[in-house]
Amino acid sequence: MALRGLAGSGPGSRGPLDEAVAAAKEREAPAVVVAGATPEDDEEDEGRSRGLLRWDGFSAWLHCVCVVGFDLELGQAVEKTNICYLSFPDSNSGCLGDTQFCFRFRQSSGRRVSLHCLLDQFDKDLPVYLKKDPAYFYGYVYFRQVRDKTLKRGYFQKSLVLISKLPYIHFFHTVLKQIAPEYFEKNEPYLEAACNDVDRWPAPVPGKTLYLPIMGVVMKVRIPTCHDKPGTTQIVQLTQQGDAHISVILPTVHEVDLFRCFCPVFLHSQMLWELVLLGEPLVVMAPSPSESSETVLALVSCISPLKYFSDFRPYFTIHDSEFKEYTTRTQAPPSVILGVTNPFFAKTLQHWPHIIRIGDLKPAGEIPKQVKVKKLKNLKTLDSKPGVYTSYKPYLNRDEDIIKQLQKGVQQKRPSEAQSVILRRYFLELTQSFIIPLERYVASLMPLQKSISPWKSPPQLRQFLPEEFMKTLEKTGPQLTSRIKGDWIGLYRHFLKSPNFDGWFKTRRKEMTQKLEALHLEALCEEDLLLWTQKHTEVETVDLVLKLKNKLLQADREHLPVKPDTMEKLRTHIDAIILALPEDLQGILLKTSMT
Repeated sequence: MALRGLAGSGPGSRGPLDEAVAAAKEREAPAVVVAGATPEDDEEDEGRSRGLLRWDGFSAWLHCVCVVGFDLELGQAVEKTNICYLSFPDSNSGCLGDTQFCFRFRQSSGRRVSLHCLLDQFDKDLPVYLKKDPAYFYGYVYFRQVRDKTLKRGYFQKSLVLISKLPYIHFFHTVLKQIAPEYFEKNEPYLEAACNDVDRWPAPVPGKTLYLPIMGVVMKVRIPTCHDKPGTTQIVQLTQQGDAHISVILPTVHEVDLFRCFCPVFLHSQMLWELVLLGEPLVVMAPSPSESSETVLALVSCISPLKYFSDFRPYFTIHDSEFKEYTTRTQAPPSVILGVTNPFFAKTLQHWPHIIRIGDLKPAGEIPKQVKVKKLKNLKTLDSKPGVYTSYKPYLNRDEDIIKQLQKGVQQKRPSEAQSVILRRYFLELTQSFIIPLERYVASLMPLQKSISPWKSPPQLRQFLPEEFMKTLEKTGPQLTSRIKGDWIGLYRHFLKSPNFDGWFKTRRKEMTQKLEALHLEALCEEDLLLWTQKHTEVETVDLVLKLKNKLLQADREHLPVKPDTMEKLRTHIDAIILALPEDLQGILLKTSMT
């Protein structure tokens, strides 16, 4: 494989993209083409009304586009980068034809974050499980392998890869379905045109219906917001109007076919939900990257709307930079979900406590034989029979009703989409029943509003006390909303030690602290600050002005949940206080306002 960084340039110009493609042709070595923003492209596009710089629109959706080709002579020695290896299935997968899958990789330490602040302002309106993780990128792959006698290797092998911070799996796979097949026929000029289309897209604003044209096709999408009711999609209502020019309507940007992924193991779906909830080390061994990535993503999504806070790798290879870290036997396996296809992992990950071995995922309407829970010692090779290899004993009793409902759906040939809706609703209700008692207890840690004084620092949240929380479960536990019996207390005790609890509580604590800051600001605005300054010295007044300005900056920087009129009132207070001061101080304080 060969990798070279190239930049997409404007139409009609011979830029770095064209030169690199020409160089690759001369050497007869396929290249990885990276299309994205470069300093030369950072100029105003005269045809734009949005006032964005060249490639800003592209960067809001994608970091870059890569083309990975296999070179028989150069092999994999040219660039030992994660992207190269992750963009191709393992040789044992035998993926003939077209294959789509997804991978996730860690951003290099010390690397400058390339995405501008534009995305940050949208991030606050996203559900927590769709917020971008600054430490990771996603790679969305369209791989083609077909026989070609004209090539030394006897096969045409190439991947088109979209690299993005956005976890919109279904959306980017749909984009690749639209552009990859034609790209393989028409090569780089077609890809450059597609990148220019992406650059003209509106920003990925949550809650808005977006019309995204790409190479003659218009896609209609809506990115969810944190205010949406969990388990619903808004795009359905919006499609009832006539949209003659719309080619593709996406009901979701991020969801995978949940039932198809859980189909071989749906008898154990509740146990797998527990393992994911508790952040247990989990390996999915699958015959191809497509199956491994879909199953890992399905597992991560099964605890939604709770975010999975540990690392997960939909497709993981032996060349990955974290390979040694994740396969060492000198310490306990980390809290991570790995999707693998290489038989070598059956040996290197044999010490992991929970392994799911799946066969080929069946098309919709077919149901594979249900796998059994087996002891880990029985897993010797990747050729071992499909099964869930673990000694884990679930805390909760199995819900037979959902199993009967799904089995009935299979017998009645219910579409996979409908089965996925049933399974997703089941997981959602299970997660909500589990998390509501925690939400209720954490809300009680919030100080009373009457304890907030404008002249004192905002009060602190009370400490989370596990035993105090456990006592609340007797009257307000999950039994109020769930029919499932079992050791809920044991499940909570285990969860409180997990990375998912740590991540969830840090997020909630931050939100509540910001709410206290916002309430403190509102309390300040209700005070007659000008009257206060008349009773205090100039030094104290200047100190107050500087503190109020810092409050304004903090509210803007941290996106505090403050009403717009509160911010306006505070600015008015600041201006009034400054104008009441001597002229020399006014000049200094107004100057600090400008900076």
